[in-house]
Amino acid sequence: MSTRLDKSWIVLESRENAEGNRRVDLFVRPDNTYGFEEFRKDPEDARAWTPVQYYSGVCYASKHEAAATANRLIEWLGADRNSRG
Repeated sequence: MSTRLDKSWIVLESRENAEGNRRVDLFVRPDNTYGFEEFRKDPEDARAWTPVQYYSGVCYASKHEAAATANRLIEWLGADRNSRG
């Protein structure tokens, strides 16, 4: 888990792209708000997941709302979800 995500946050779902070098985590906080963050994994970083945005600072009322926003903002994620139709 990235240091940008607080250890008290529980990751509910992780979605990776087909290449395995991008990931989005959907999580819930102890106050029952939800959020998400996007990560990348590069060979030169010892294959560690590195945050690429600052989405995790925004709170959503539901997992559905966080996931819908992630799908809208993260181009590859929305495209991947649409292709599975």
